[in-house]
Amino acid sequence: MWNRSKQSALFRSTDSLIGHGGNLEGKVQCDTNLRIEGNFSGEIQCQGTVTIGEQSTVLSTIKAKEVIIAGKVYGDVTADQRLTMTGTGQLHGNIQAGMLSIMEGCVLNGSVITAEQPAIETAGGHTKAKKADKAGKRASKQQNKLEAG
Repeated sequence: MWNRSKQSALFRSTDSLIGHGGNLEGKVQCDTNLRIEGNFSGEIQCQGTVTIGEQSTVLSTIKAKEVIIAGKVYGDVTADQRLTMTGTGQLHGNIQAGMLSIMEGCVLNGSVITAEQPAIETAGGHTKAKKADKAGKRASKQQNKLEAG
């Protein structure tokens, strides 16, 4: 009647939730995913994915495997794998991430450090870092031609 493997799979990926209307202050450390729909102030260290909901305001340093920002974050964010900013997301702080995905409409106020190979995505899927690198090489070649001539 009950399939234990399906049931245990449901409970293995338990998320922590700070609900809408809730206010929490302090330090959060978790091995699973964390979703914030309310307000949080402090420090977050998470081995899973941290999701900041559209109505939330977070004043915190965040370190996680993956971070998704749909609300407001004031503080530095470190994402070991990927940081995703949705169209409603606002980040006022510095980013260090393996990969950065930015959707149209978001607000980013701070510096960005990505992995050794630039991996910055935009809503259209184009990589701005590659375009900028090509443009820089073309400008350098044009400058060399001017200096030589």
